Amino acid sequence: MSGQSNFTGGKKMTPAEGSSSPAPALLEKAAPSIELDERSDPLSRTLARAVSWLVAAQDGAGHWVAPLEADATIPSEYVFLHEVLGRPLDPVRRDKIVRAILSVQGKEGAWPLFHDGDPDISATVKAYQALKLCGFDPSHPALVRAREWVLSQGGAGKVNVFTRIALAIFGQYSWTKIPALPAEMVLLPSWFPFSIYSVSYWSRTVIVPLLFIYHHKPLVRLSPERGISELFDPARPDGESFAPSPDFFSLRNLFLLLDKVLQVWNRHPPGFLRKKALSFAMEWMVPRLKGEGGLGAIYPAMANSAVALSLEGYELDHPLMQRVLASIDDLLIEGEKEVLVQPCVSPVWDTALAMGALIEAGISPDSPTVDRAMEWFCAREVRTRGDWAIRAPDCEPGGWAFQFENDYYPDVDDTAMVLMGMAKILPARPDLAARMEGVFRRATLWVMAMQGTDGGWGAFDRDNDLLFLNHIPFADHGALLDPSTADLTGRVLELLGALGYGPDFPPAARAIRYLRREQEEDGSWFGRWGVNYIYGTWSVVAGLKSIGVPMSEPWVMRSMEFLLARQNPDGGWGEDCLSYASRDFAGRGASTPSQTAWALIALLHGGHAGHMAVRQGVDYLIQQMTPEGTWNEELFTGTGFPRVFYLRYHMYRHYFPLWALALYRNMTERGRALGHERVDFWKTAPYAPIARSV
Repeated sequence: MSGQSNFTGGKKMTPAEGSSSPAPALLEKAAPSIELDERSDPLSRTLARAVSWLVAAQDGAGHWVAPLEADATIPSEYVFLHEVLGRPLDPVRRDKIVRAILSVQGKEGAWPLFHDGDPDISATVKAYQALKLCGFDPSHPALVRAREWVLSQGGAGKVNVFTRIALAIFGQYSWTKIPALPAEMVLLPSWFPFSIYSVSYWSRTVIVPLLFIYHHKPLVRLSPERGISELFDPARPDGESFAPSPDFFSLRNLFLLLDKVLQVWNRHPPGFLRKKALSFAMEWMVPRLKGEGGLGAIYPAMANSAVALSLEGYELDHPLMQRVLASIDDLLIEGEKEVLVQPCVSPVWDTALAMGALIEAGISPDSPTVDRAMEWFCAREVRTRGDWAIRAPDCEPGGWAFQFENDYYPDVDDTAMVLMGMAKILPARPDLAARMEGVFRRATLWVMAMQGTDGGWGAFDRDNDLLFLNHIPFADHGALLDPSTADLTGRVLELLGALGYGPDFPPAARAIRYLRREQEEDGSWFGRWGVNYIYGTWSVVAGLKSIGVPMSEPWVMRSMEFLLARQNPDGGWGEDCLSYASRDFAGRGASTPSQTAWALIALLHGGHAGHMAVRQGVDYLIQQMTPEGTWNEELFTGTGFPRVFYLRYHMYRHYFPLWALALYRNMTERGRALGHERVDFWKTAPYAPIARSV
């Protein structure tokens, strides 16, 4: 941000040289006192207690992070991994994992994908297999109930692709009934539709190590009492082939035909080409195993990489294997009775959102809490030229990943949220601004370079949108790609508005057109990364408000009507994960603190601070606060892959309600969001490097 940037060292920032407008005064209000005044009103007391709790929860290193919980498939796969590697589980840890798996067994004896959700056959079969590997007898009541349900659904042959692969390694499923993945696909040029760069980062990091597994087809023989033959239809004891579409001329049938060709190829590949492909795959994978984060910093890819290394001759005591296994074990949170195996960790996301909530609550830019968080962000900046550079080759690396370390895969959502917090702090902190000049510039330009040709933003790649690939048999989870989404596009609009740009700025105008095309008939927006239409609508409305779209526009008002019509009788809002499968559940479900907060933030930005529904929502959050100064939330409100994988962010219940309540106070008392007031500086002098980059 040197030269013509907006940041100047050694003094408060002022508008660009030559501007006649004075820099607006910035509110530098102290954080609400943590000493509770019982005479104050309930809102003030609630805010003070919530701020106190959140400030105290900051790690000494400067970040916030809390457990990230998924379904029973993750601990089950952890058991599988140890069996495959011949690495016996510590008995105490094994018993804790068993208790964790049993604790989430749901209705009808099956395992769901989210708390109180419907049974899922793949999650149930994985949990069943894991329990048998841990010594459970088929007569155990938990297995009896699960087995009855699985057989009622047609048997274990109905499971998804990733479950089939796991079972095939244990000799429980035929490899011939699993879609082929030829190793040679890594040799395809990046522009080719079936290149590894045509799929999302999470698919890519899972697929590349899987190529070794497909090539070797390892077999870990299980004794009959440890296998799960009793879960299969006797007519199909080794699994089921994928059924063709009744529409003969369909993409599904075309890809099933192609899969048959690839199955033959995989049985008889040219030796020299297979050797070259596996060598290239290993060369691709090893640099991405550097550091402590593991491949892609997500459990499935990390586990696959450990198996791939083992198949290629790496012993358990090899330094690279030790690093991979340590990164996997770092995902475990040991409790007294149970072990939580996390799919990944979320410190950057949690820290950015915690800072956003505290800023709206009035924390001083000079607070040590702010200093620690900003310094931590600086230390976590991504400076590696990752896979994103395939589609954005001219951009300098920058930004942030979701996890502590995932240098090849920064993401737009985290980066935009971090930058918004910085944009609200740095104008009042020239000392921080001087030190963070390069960090801020690189991150903002990286976000801009990731805008897709459709006007929107995806999470990790640009234009990762060959949607026909979701029809290949391997993609039965429907989440192979990383196309533009409404929630991320709204987030970047919110950032652009915070940095002084308006709706006529060309990238913003393209994004707004994209959002108008993506709006649902009922006025809402789909939430790709949070459940669901409430999350998407909050993300978009916050962006539209920030960038300067009038909230009186009819299409924006429709989104307000959607939210108002979905309020629950208790005053809160909630949405079931089933809304991804059926629109009947859109914006409907048991009230939760986080989803209530999202609805409130959207309505407040939309000009409804005086609406009775907003007051009722505020009262709901006040009444739901715990004696400890925070909120409880058991339901899953985060999304990994719609309809397939959901998340419970344990921090969501802490910072989102605080953010909503602080925004309500500011809108009713001041008429503005404090976060918007903190970025007034940029309205007089939009951050220049962005304009120069487009």
